[in-house]
Amino acid sequence: MAGGSVLRGMRGGARDDLRVGLRFEKGDAIDVFLRSQPAAMNRYPGKTPRPKVALIIESSRAYGRGLLQGIARYVREHGAWSVFHQERRASDPPPAWLKDWRGDGIIARVEDYKLATAIGRLGVPAVDVRGLLPDLGLPLIETDDEAVVRLAVEHLLERGFRQFAFCGFTGANYSDTRCRIFAQRLADAGFACRIYAPPVRLKSIASFEQEQHGLIYEADVAEWIAELPKPIGLLACNDIRGQQVLNVCRQIGVAAPDEVAVLGVDNDEVLCDLADPPLSSVIPNTERIGYEAAALLDRMMAGHPAPGTPVYIAPLGIATRRSTEVLAIDDRHIAAALRFIREHACEGIGVPDILAAVPLSRSVLERRFAALVGRAPKAEILRAQLQRARELLATTDFPLNVISEKAGFKHPEYLSAIFKKKTGGTPGSYRAANQGDKVTR
Repeated sequence: MAGGSVLRGMRGGARDDLRVGLRFEKGDAIDVFLRSQPAAMNRYPGKTPRPKVALIIESSRAYGRGLLQGIARYVREHGAWSVFHQERRASDPPPAWLKDWRGDGIIARVEDYKLATAIGRLGVPAVDVRGLLPDLGLPLIETDDEAVVRLAVEHLLERGFRQFAFCGFTGANYSDTRCRIFAQRLADAGFACRIYAPPVRLKSIASFEQEQHGLIYEADVAEWIAELPKPIGLLACNDIRGQQVLNVCRQIGVAAPDEVAVLGVDNDEVLCDLADPPLSSVIPNTERIGYEAAALLDRMMAGHPAPGTPVYIAPLGIATRRSTEVLAIDDRHIAAALRFIREHACEGIGVPDILAAVPLSRSVLERRFAALVGRAPKAEILRAQLQRARELLATTDFPLNVISEKAGFKHPEYLSAIFKKKTGGTPGSYRAANQGDKVTR
């Protein structure tokens, strides 16, 4: 690994009081020395000035790399750790160096009981950022699948779909959880969900094995897709499955997104951009998960107790690409109105602007729009504006007046009032909850 590649891509850039040095240890583990404010060096009385922390997180996928970026940002901002990390895949066994490692804490994606046992034997504070083993006994910080599915359902409904499907890796815990929540949310809204079931189920808890097993049955997936009613909105359990579904659609001559619109989860930009058409995907807030996991481990190493319940972090939003850029509405005038709102909602438009673009009277527009979309045109404009405001609050440092302007609100005071009315919280509390910059210590 080249020294220059370490810690790139972290929000905020380099700091003048930060120096980074590397050395290779047993098993090619990397010891990253982060020196920041001198006060941080003495935060652990009676211990070494620089706590030793092992990160057992795969770097082969975007999700794991996002976790690592969040951890690195926390260390850079709050203290000096000696971090041991080795490039790995989710399917790799526990690293050889872990058995004799002597350190102060661990953050891990615990994929199996072998790794859980190896961590338990060390007797040091540890945080799980995977959530696969329910009886693990470690504090957990993970993506909020309820929020993931809520965004997915809203995204597909906004595009006019009234038929839905789920394609996952049966037996993988995250896939089964998302499938269950997706089907239930749709049922609550009065819709059915068609769920792919493989011909053979693998008896394994390892997600990597479930994924590899699931990818074998591509012909079976093709047959299932061919038989689905169309048009249909399909949620894939992750981007790997989403890419496979799009490949299958192309092979059997099913048009995506016109006949099957596909939405993935994880927003692995390489996978999404390699898909044809490029894959839309839910964006997990992996950097904040990593940041919060580091903050929690820091408190545990200082002697504070671990929380008794898991912490779930909501996703940032959806990266919309061509795989869902479609409006599955037979009424071409309402489809045109929705498209106009999607393209211009943050430009301060109102219902009169829609009427200028669509040859309908106001009463006819509002009646047909409500029947097909489930809300009035004005409410749809506001929904799109608030969604843009949420995205900017979660991903930028723009002040509220700038966000208000970019989201199409005339005054930041009105944005604050309507934001609180619709979400139950203020823009500031939403930003703090979704960026994780400030952690109670």
